[in-house]
Amino acid sequence: MSENLPLLILFGSQSGNSEDLAVTASKLSSKYGLTPISKGMDEITLADISSNQRILIFCSTWGEGEMPDNAEDLWQAASSDAAPSLEGCHFAVCGLGDTSYDLFCQSGKDWDSWFEKQGANRLVARLDCDVEYEDPAAAFTLEALSKFAAVNSSGVFEEDKVGVLSSEPEPETLEESASDTSGPSADSGDLEAFLSAGDRTLNVFFGSQSGNSEELAAKLAKNASQYGLEGVVHDMDGFDINSMASMKRVAIVCSTWGEGEMPDNAEALWQAAASDGAPRMDGMSFSVLALGDTSYELFCQSGKDWDNRLEELGAKRVAKRVDCDVDYEAPASLWAEEALTMLSATDDSGNLHEGLIDAIRDLVSGGVSAAEGEDGFTLPDLSAGEIEAQLSVFRYDPHEKTSGTDTWLCSLNGHTTLMDALRSIQRTHDGSLCFTDGPPHDPCTALLVNGRVTLPGSTRIDRLSNGRPGPVMLTIEPLPGYDVLRDLCVDFDSLLKKRETASIWHVSRTREAVNSEQGVAIGPMEPSKAAELHAMSNHVGPQAIHSCSDAVAYADSYLGPSVCLDLWVRRCDPRTSDKRISAIDTILAGADTILAETDLAPFGRQPLAGRDIQAALSSARTRALEVNGFNGRHGKHVWWYAWTLKSSGKVNDTVLYRQVLGPLGLLSNLSSGVTARMVTGFTRTGGKMVNDILALVAPPAGLGKMPRQFNKRVDKHHEVVSIFNSLDRRF
Repeated sequence: MSENLPLLILFGSQSGNSEDLAVTASKLSSKYGLTPISKGMDEITLADISSNQRILIFCSTWGEGEMPDNAEDLWQAASSDAAPSLEGCHFAVCGLGDTSYDLFCQSGKDWDSWFEKQGANRLVARLDCDVEYEDPAAAFTLEALSKFAAVNSSGVFEEDKVGVLSSEPEPETLEESASDTSGPSADSGDLEAFLSAGDRTLNVFFGSQSGNSEELAAKLAKNASQYGLEGVVHDMDGFDINSMASMKRVAIVCSTWGEGEMPDNAEALWQAAASDGAPRMDGMSFSVLALGDTSYELFCQSGKDWDNRLEELGAKRVAKRVDCDVDYEAPASLWAEEALTMLSATDDSGNLHEGLIDAIRDLVSGGVSAAEGEDGFTLPDLSAGEIEAQLSVFRYDPHEKTSGTDTWLCSLNGHTTLMDALRSIQRTHDGSLCFTDGPPHDPCTALLVNGRVTLPGSTRIDRLSNGRPGPVMLTIEPLPGYDVLRDLCVDFDSLLKKRETASIWHVSRTREAVNSEQGVAIGPMEPSKAAELHAMSNHVGPQAIHSCSDAVAYADSYLGPSVCLDLWVRRCDPRTSDKRISAIDTILAGADTILAETDLAPFGRQPLAGRDIQAALSSARTRALEVNGFNGRHGKHVWWYAWTLKSSGKVNDTVLYRQVLGPLGLLSNLSSGVTARMVTGFTRTGGKMVNDILALVAPPAGLGKMPRQFNKRVDKHHEVVSIFNSLDRRF
């Protein structure tokens, strides 16, 4: 029998890379006769570190040389004067980082120096990994494990034992013969025999306060039969810990109550499991699903406690613990699939047959054992049956100067694109029908279909249905905002001239460059900023975006939303020169740019625009208001609102009217009779009585309907502010 050689594997991880390396090291350590204990740095204390003789660390660096979030508290404790001595401890550190940052792998360097300072013995020189970390980290892990295996149970490093995989005779051969040679494989065709052999019981325990864990446990046990398992649900309340220790497959679903406490029905069983007299669970394979709420400090603590304690008692974790927030359905479903697959691939002796995992997944999903089709790939069936479609198409004859609508009632396959339908009409019914033909994603082919800017080459007829019975009714018109050449064809020259007028081209500032892996000099940019710029500029094309506005069809001088959007993207680009940014601000503050846009809401409704473009244009408008000092109607709307409603918390029905006019405009109304007519109630709006017949017949006709003329305290001031916030993001 070999010595028990525990290895504490710690990971400080922000994105999951360090944790993945720790998991890999845990799997490999058993080949060297080591007993792995893998922990996140937020799951242990300094006392746990000082009680271990072998410690392997994987730690990434976050930001400017900072510790990952899950390592910060432990590092603060380690940096204190009360840090323990680590005499007799052996360690190795692998740091992950990015050479593009000045403090490359600083967290790993800090831990390496700290362990040495506390008296620990460095077994392997620290490894600092760049973004391509897999190969060097793998070599480091193997070297570290071989040296940790040479540290005996007394904590003495025996160099002559470095490289010996295990102290037991032929352990790997025995393991392979037990799990690979004698056990079934995916190729042997014995999957069915494996799933029906031996004890296939899956014991599902739940610790529940509100019923969510109990519901998930019942669902897990029900689905276990699909994986060749017999699910049995156990309430933790009153269950005997010794009976639990004798089980081979265990799944735990446990919620957290209060400040990291066990649910009421799990408390007694947990006390028994956490006691010094708890039985060993060496033959158990398990997985844990934890439920909690991130608004609490000890998030999912009960699940973490069960996960760690079962591992300490010798049980084998076959699927990683998943910690769920209040929206737990989706992650719980993914955990259930993984846990059931891994527990199903584990026999009643505790051996995991990795060769069966994919076969079990295929069995459950109903997947085929071999790819179909001549080339091993089967295309999905995207066809749809025939549907009736009524196409009302705008027609314009430039020679006769006439316009109208032609309507065709067609029987088409539902998967037919609108472009194919127009081609069919042109080919078989009316050869004079004119429209712009082109590739599916060409913005120049866009049309207005039922009020929505649409790409006909990539839009199926059945996707344009409004769900009502009867034929699909389609009203097809040319893009608004352009001169119509004939029928559905428009002239894009006006947009091209506006783009030239605005000079949307990029003017770069002088800046430093870095060399890419291919040796090309490129300008650096923060990933978050690059993603922001991409979201604003990732659209089908300026021709289609221009027509998403409700204003372009009525304002020839308006440059249009696509020009404003391109200017705003250039202005937000950190590579743009200061002089160019100033010029863009001047253009955007003009009367014919973003301030001429009447309503940004249509961009959110148009499928080819979307919320990102709407938000970008809103930001551009806010900047334009700031630059021009809140002049014009938009500016007065903001300015007088800030001085009236926002400052006083009071509002009446004429605040909108007043804030646009300003104080001078209100005074002028005293002599015009508008205010007098509104106060006396003859008309609601202050218009002339001759425009209101009822006011002439039975004055005062507006009495009782007039808006309040004097401020009144608003009880729910925040609701009014919320309304204005939705109108203008500046608030």
